[in-house]
Amino acid sequence: MKNNTEAKRRLYMLSAEAVMVIFHTALIYIVLHYVYNESFRTQLYLRGHILVLGIYAITYVFLGNLFGGLLIGSRRNGEVMFSETFTALFSNGIFYLIVMMYAFSFPTPVPLIGATMLQLIFSAFWIKLSGSVYKSSFDPYQVLLIYDGNATEDFVKKLDTRRDQLNVTDSISASRPIEEIFAKIDEMHTVIIWDLEVSLRNIIFKYCYENSKRIFMAPKLSDIIYNGSTTVHMFDTPLLLTQGSPLEYEERVIKRAIDIVLSLLLLLITSPFMLLTALAIKLQDGGPVLYKQIRCTKGNRRFEIMKFRSMIVDAEKKGGAQLAKQDDDRITPVGRFIRKCRLDELPQLVNVLRGDMSFVGPRPERPEFIEQYVKDMPEFAYRTKVQAGLTGYAQLYGKYNTRPYDKLKLDLYYIESYSLWLDLKLMILTVKILFMPESTEGVGN
Repeated sequence: MKNNTEAKRRLYMLSAEAVMVIFHTALIYIVLHYVYNESFRTQLYLRGHILVLGIYAITYVFLGNLFGGLLIGSRRNGEVMFSETFTALFSNGIFYLIVMMYAFSFPTPVPLIGATMLQLIFSAFWIKLSGSVYKSSFDPYQVLLIYDGNATEDFVKKLDTRRDQLNVTDSISASRPIEEIFAKIDEMHTVIIWDLEVSLRNIIFKYCYENSKRIFMAPKLSDIIYNGSTTVHMFDTPLLLTQGSPLEYEERVIKRAIDIVLSLLLLLITSPFMLLTALAIKLQDGGPVLYKQIRCTKGNRRFEIMKFRSMIVDAEKKGGAQLAKQDDDRITPVGRFIRKCRLDELPQLVNVLRGDMSFVGPRPERPEFIEQYVKDMPEFAYRTKVQAGLTGYAQLYGKYNTRPYDKLKLDLYYIESYSLWLDLKLMILTVKILFMPESTEGVGN
């Protein structure tokens, strides 16, 4: 019965997604066939149309899954629509590049802009309608929480924010007798295992697996490292290989080459915005334009990170090193604006060009914070196995006020799962995150 419900849930989601793909592709067909085809030096016929529309549909599905614009039902309607907007804009931008190549010119974008507006209007209607039908047709997963360790209350609060998907209907401490835990598991289809001691966790995990339960499990740091291992077949017993250095030599060379080319290109493109930002900061209070601070990168090497100054002069003179807070009174009016627009980060392109940072990697921390974190969790030093980055896994999938231990898990996942494709994916997702309000939040008071 549970498997049948899951199949229906999945079929509904795929059907809702298919309607979105078909509608978007149909509008692109109209624009392609009735508008742009006439401007091509060699007009497209059936196979040409199929090729272009096929590329568009594949691009749309790929970006929809990347940004989350096709996750109808499994995310809040507003969140899906926000992601869908980026999906449509990026997909249509790529379509326009294809049109330019066929036309050998810059055709008017007006018809495509009109089609994009229609796509977004339809998407807003369809996401709301199909999302509402999904919620009325399928109940949230009824979850058993098996808990132990630290921060259980914080984790439960996070679960409460997603009660549309996961509803914790029962919970049990891992300190209870194992037979009692098994009895609870038998009553539920979905189980969350939170921060259990490894040996006990393995027993519970295997029992859930044997009984075909859906299992959510909070990983230990070692689990994340195992996850990034390579399977080696030297004989009839498989081995897991974990390298001491996460990046191969050729990956380091390519990553550095991309950093140099992109930083030079972006410095050229953003130079007018940087000039205006510097002028606004100077005119406001006459203080220095740049704010420099010691941070740590690969191998714990120290360097001076550069930002446009967003706080008052000598902001840490009294309180010493401290993280920015929500509604921090040290932030200037100009500083608040450039933080929201992320203009304060632009000088770090120079850090990337110098080799202090990469575009993607763990966020560089201050030495005093690293010393503080390492006292509580020595594994925090693992973050410096790779170059610090402008953006990264923890910045995209965490929040400003995410616990240091959880940030470490996210950064470690990036380090152990590194690939050039992952870097590209995170850079694309960064564009979306820049427009999300919580990406510039300070820690809570």
